[in-house]
Amino acid sequence: MTDRLDPVRPGAGTQLTGHRLTLSVVVCSYTMARWPDLVAAVGSLQSQHTPADELLLVVDHCPELAVRAAGVLAGVRVVANREQAGLSGARNTGVALARGDVVAFLDDDATADPDWTERLLAGYLDPRVLGVGGLVRPRWETGRPAWFPPEFDWVVGCSYRGMPEQAARVRNFIGANMSFRRAELVAAGGFRPDLGRIGNRPLGCEETELCIRLAAGRPEAELRYEPAAGVSHRVPEGRTNWTYFRARCYAEGLSKAVVARHTGKGPALASERRYLRSTVPRGMARAVRPGGGGPRELAALALGVAATLTGYANGRFGRAGPLGRLVGPARRAEDPEGAP
Repeated sequence: MTDRLDPVRPGAGTQLTGHRLTLSVVVCSYTMARWPDLVAAVGSLQSQHTPADELLLVVDHCPELAVRAAGVLAGVRVVANREQAGLSGARNTGVALARGDVVAFLDDDATADPDWTERLLAGYLDPRVLGVGGLVRPRWETGRPAWFPPEFDWVVGCSYRGMPEQAARVRNFIGANMSFRRAELVAAGGFRPDLGRIGNRPLGCEETELCIRLAAGRPEAELRYEPAAGVSHRVPEGRTNWTYFRARCYAEGLSKAVVARHTGKGPALASERRYLRSTVPRGMARAVRPGGGGPRELAALALGVAATLTGYANGRFGRAGPLGRLVGPARRAEDPEGAP
């Protein structure tokens, strides 16, 4: 999945030409339900050791949130999503309006470490680097369930066991913590509006498709994962049950099927094949060892794989399956904020 890279050299944000790269940070939000999270996210950005040159909040078709944010969040440029409703449209709006050389994205329910911007910008010292993403740590509101395997932390939008522990070349980033050269994003056409979350629809992988498209046909290009550029991502109680786990895995499979139609099965599934051949078996071996997660964690690993493969097969052959029954009632009753 990755190629190891040399340590990043000092001098964050200054290219070999001596030009200091400017940074715009885009946060997208669509609901008043996350207002406390949004305030915390903005606060973490305003407390950076190396402040961003610009903070943009893109409000996805929620006028009440736009009015409140504009009146409360000082130092933040609040704009409305000008494109199709959904996360992809909101991100594309942010890219279009951003003025920085680099555009970083932080989820509205995540908080950035104080050196986050500095760590991201340091990766762009190498002109081959098109984007830099970082570690996403889960912040469990009610504690991590004993059965929840760390190999499946991607279910809650976080970095998972099996990812690189040092700076490395990767295929794609996790959307809660990623950045790109703005010129590259614009040239690539941005995020596909037919992918990505829209309200409670849990489909995604728009970041995966974009990263594959950015690097396609450019063997010298690098997308760099820098775990030192960390953020914490809130995981509410509604995302810690078996129903959500199964539904999110199924939706991931559906999403990967859509990505494969756009990029081809080779690029779309290369990391997933390694994950199934190496990461999951290691997790299963750990679960059955003394001190491991035991039968429930082993069952979660098996269920996660089965649900994801079922989603992919149904998406690949045009049978979407019972996604609404899996996601709808549980999401509304236990997780009103939508997908990660």
